[in-house]
Amino acid sequence: MTPGETAGGYGRVGPSRECGRAAAGRAAPRAPEALRPASAYRGGVLHPGAWWAWALGVGVAAGRTTNPLLLGLLITASGYVVATHRSSAPWSRSYAAFARLGLAVVLVRLLFAVALGSPIPGTHTLLTLPEVPLPHWAQGIRLGGRVTAEAVVFAAYDGLKLATLLVCVGAANALAAPARLLKSLPGALYETGVAVVVALTFAPHLVADVQRLRAARRLRGRPDRGVRGLFQVGLPVLESALERSVALAAAMEARGYGRTAEVPARVRRTTAALTLGGLLGVCAGTYGLLTAEGGTYGVPVLLAGVVAALAGLRLGGRRSPRTRYRPDPWGARAWLVAGSGAAVAALLTLASVRDPGALHPGVVPLVAPGLPVWPAAAVLFALLPAFVVPREPS
Repeated sequence: MTPGETAGGYGRVGPSRECGRAAAGRAAPRAPEALRPASAYRGGVLHPGAWWAWALGVGVAAGRTTNPLLLGLLITASGYVVATHRSSAPWSRSYAAFARLGLAVVLVRLLFAVALGSPIPGTHTLLTLPEVPLPHWAQGIRLGGRVTAEAVVFAAYDGLKLATLLVCVGAANALAAPARLLKSLPGALYETGVAVVVALTFAPHLVADVQRLRAARRLRGRPDRGVRGLFQVGLPVLESALERSVALAAAMEARGYGRTAEVPARVRRTTAALTLGGLLGVCAGTYGLLTAEGGTYGVPVLLAGVVAALAGLRLGGRRSPRTRYRPDPWGARAWLVAGSGAAVAALLTLASVRDPGALHPGVVPLVAPGLPVWPAAAVLFALLPAFVVPREPS
């Protein structure tokens, strides 16, 4: 028996000298993705907050215009970034669902304009529906009647703006990993962040469950479309959601969810006042930026809210004895991505003040919308993440 053989003669204890020399000339096999150290690809991972800041900036820009050409450019830019940088995770498939939801919003807005009428006057009659008489206390509301082209176009512009906002939210859901977003939150917002992240992942998990069940039914030769398919898929989806909720509750309990450190009462009250007041200021300032009427108070209220919220979060971090394992860094690429969204929002806001007619095309009289040059060029800043952020390894 040679030194390299086992007692039974069916294997070898170690490689032979010839195999060792042959293996020395070859490169070592590449480790699987799950076994690679985090430092091997961590530099290409972008902070999830940067994606949300970018999407918020694009959404603010969408709220400043009703020009369908500019809104189409914003949708195209966000779709291109999502197509180039989303991963294969289940939550990244939610962009298509939000796009369909936006299309449904446009159709519902048009249906309401046709069926319930519109305050927009018009001279171009498309059709006349039978009008239902209403009592005197329902003045200002009508069912049926004359449908004008001006009212339909105004409803389409308004619905497209809301659809663009939904698409921006879908882009953030598809690009930012919910688990990493939760890990990046400050300690004072951990409990609230868990609730928000669970709510944000509801739609992606629902879409993934529906796709999985429809594929399983097609493999079994059963219908997966229509009313019958909807009812037969809905029950397993509900069962899966309940199982996921029970598993999540057990995991949160096992990890000590809700436990806090002892801090003085005055620190708790100050933290609550600063945090809640700051978040209310952020919400009010953001609403002011998204609406045309709140442009004067939006920026100062938003800045004051951010300062108060940051102070409250810093104080509230003492209550949560949490540590982070390999936190996501906020580097130069994160600043570029967040800055690109802020640049689009700022430039479109400036354009809405200087040239409101270009960003809000009129419908009375009915005219074709034009494409303003420098606001359209400003929208191209939304494409910056597609070129400065490397793709995550698949």
